[in-house]
Amino acid sequence: MISSEMKKTRAWTVSALCRAVADSLDAQFNPVSVRGEVSGFSRAASGHCYFSIKDETGQIRCAMFRRAASLMDFVPRDGELVEVRGRLGVYEARGDLQLIVESMERAGQGALFEQFLRLKAKLEAEGLFDPALKRELPAQPRAIGVVTSLGAAAWHDVVTALQRRVPHIPVLMAPALVQGAGAAATLAQALQNMYALTAEDNPLCPPVDVILLVRGGGSMEDLWSFNDENLARLIAQSPVPLICGVGHETDFTIADFVADVRAPTPTAAAEMAATDRGVGLEALSVFEHRLSRGLIRQQDRQAQRLDSVAARLGVGLARQQDRQAQRLSAIASRLSRPQALLGQHRQWLDQLAHRLQAGTQSDLRDSGHKLERLHDRLGFNRAQQVPQRVQRLERAALRLSSVDPHRVLERGYAWLSDDQGQALTHADQFQPGQNVQATLSDGQVPLVVKV
Repeated sequence: MISSEMKKTRAWTVSALCRAVADSLDAQFNPVSVRGEVSGFSRAASGHCYFSIKDETGQIRCAMFRRAASLMDFVPRDGELVEVRGRLGVYEARGDLQLIVESMERAGQGALFEQFLRLKAKLEAEGLFDPALKRELPAQPRAIGVVTSLGAAAWHDVVTALQRRVPHIPVLMAPALVQGAGAAATLAQALQNMYALTAEDNPLCPPVDVILLVRGGGSMEDLWSFNDENLARLIAQSPVPLICGVGHETDFTIADFVADVRAPTPTAAAEMAATDRGVGLEALSVFEHRLSRGLIRQQDRQAQRLDSVAARLGVGLARQQDRQAQRLSAIASRLSRPQALLGQHRQWLDQLAHRLQAGTQSDLRDSGHKLERLHDRLGFNRAQQVPQRVQRLERAALRLSSVDPHRVLERGYAWLSDDQGQALTHADQFQPGQNVQATLSDGQVPLVVKV
């Protein structure tokens, strides 16, 4: 049985019920102040701002129109703790509870932002952000590694940029989650997989020389996996330079501070990873032009030298031919009188033979007599001169021994010299603190001048 009261219950229209609820909220709560963390903050092209205010167990959708937004003296960031004042109502088009914010001010750092700052301060104190640890990026890497989500827009942007700039360089991808629970662990595993591809002896592909860690923009909660401490320490251990391109230009994560280079966007990270092929081709063209000009100049110089050598060689050959022709002419002239020359030569030969025979016999006799006299004189001189020269040698040895410096040193003297081995023979050559070498009869002693 349906009671009479239920039969009489009013049937509301949806819009009427929304207006009634809004009126009730307005009468009971407005104006209202709410404290919470900003989440999902965005500013539309119209200047209106949309976001949520949340705490541990609840959240409220908020809208802040352009007039009120223009009065703010700061730009709210996700995770920041704020206090807003406005009017609570119902957005009839969706039936959602909505807070129309009329003013906003900071109420301190949000929980996530405070956690971010604590980790940043800790790692900075340990030196993980030290600029001295940042490495230069290779101009032409042999292969480029990318760590991101396979279905993310960031992967498409990176591949497009690299194909346009350096289509000849291989791009290797290690997929990972970039948002949500467990994303930090998958990012760490993907980085370790990419580190294995940096080995020089990898038979499957060229070694990776630079790594890109990228993700598109989002709220602080969306990017929170890149604020993981274990991931930050793993980035610091990268065997090759690492570029972090996470979020938009205004977004910062712990990974940005640890990486060798921070890129404002994933596309910018790809552009930093390798020099544009066009730049390299232009440089090669310049080098080719310089080399061609140098070769032409070298050919011209060698051609000039060859012409000069050929000219000198031609003159030399002509002179040589003239001298040979003169000699041949003289020989031909002498050969034109062979009989007369032959008779003269026979007479000369007969006379020479006669002289040689007579002179040989006389010379043999004289030489025999001279040899006997020399032998006698040599024996006499040897007997006389040997004792005399022995005595002279002994006297010279005695005189030499008397002036031997070692004999002087053996009597207690010393020979002093400076660091360059120059003899020190006068007192004005010595200076306080000067190093001096004293040579004695049996060795050397280093000395230092005191006064």
